[in-house]
Amino acid sequence: MASQADLELHKLVKRYGEGPAAPVAVDGIDLRIAAGHYCCLLGPSGCGKTSTLRMIAGHEEASEGDIVLGGRNITHLPASARGTSMMFQSYALFPHLSALDNVAFSLKMRGMDKAARHAKAQDLLQRVSLGHLAARKPTEMSGGQQQRVALARALITEPRVLLLDEPLSALDPFLRIKMRAELKAWQKSLGMTFIHVTHSQEEAMALADQIVVMNAGRIEQEGPPRAIFNAPRTEFVARFIGGHNVIPLSAAKVAVRTDKTRLAKAGQPVPGSALGATVTNVEYQGTYVLVTLASTALPGEGELNVVLGEAEFAATPWQEGEAAQVHWADADLHALAA
Repeated sequence: MASQADLELHKLVKRYGEGPAAPVAVDGIDLRIAAGHYCCLLGPSGCGKTSTLRMIAGHEEASEGDIVLGGRNITHLPASARGTSMMFQSYALFPHLSALDNVAFSLKMRGMDKAARHAKAQDLLQRVSLGHLAARKPTEMSGGQQQRVALARALITEPRVLLLDEPLSALDPFLRIKMRAELKAWQKSLGMTFIHVTHSQEEAMALADQIVVMNAGRIEQEGPPRAIFNAPRTEFVARFIGGHNVIPLSAAKVAVRTDKTRLAKAGQPVPGSALGATVTNVEYQGTYVLVTLASTALPGEGELNVVLGEAEFAATPWQEGEAAQVHWADADLHALAA
């Protein structure tokens, strides 16, 4: 594979249209992704993550700013000259071509002779455990197998950076988990930078060395998964990443993890601070029970979630409509930026 290189985005902007009223999809972001990292761009629909990926790929023109790969400014280079390769959400395989010819297609377009390109394509199919299916067409393959063909095709040009646009969204939940593990294993084996767009918090946590949480065209927070989860910087990150309750205290807001938020029966003495609440939903999740509550002490819908171990819930069960006290240890609170 090609040599490694850091990727840097400097004040990157994407506007759709002209003039001051043109919608801004990406709003002046700065980001550095170290060579060999698995980076997930994470956020809700419309946050700018796919526009960012497409600008890196060269499929969208940057309105302002720079994209630098290995010290080389690639902002205005054509996609084929950037040292990046993109694996599309739909896989975009040619239905009339075999797996081998799908993988070899870009080398054919570059004029490489048939024997050489087929040899290289066959080697990549072997690397993704599909060498025995080289003659099959996409319609004769499973979703997971098609994804591996798409991956091999993206790798055949030996890119420095592989770009993945929601590559697991079309798969069923069981296969999605299996392919997550395979993607991570391939990235480690290749030692290549992967940049993966997703709206799934679970997917980003499972795959990434670096998570970039985006909102309204800007980066809300970036860092390792554990840091993002345990120390969300803003209310948006705490709510979007999941697993946290956001609670206003005086003039500030704090986050406390749902598994560190405790429940007590109404009137029962509790240590520290507590909020009165009413149980609105109870969901059995196998190894734990998720209890959702509403509190009039909180603004808006005032929803809180508490994760209880299966044995803990069995010892003290809760029912919808039951009054409760939600409490926490002050040491488990995390202050959020205004």
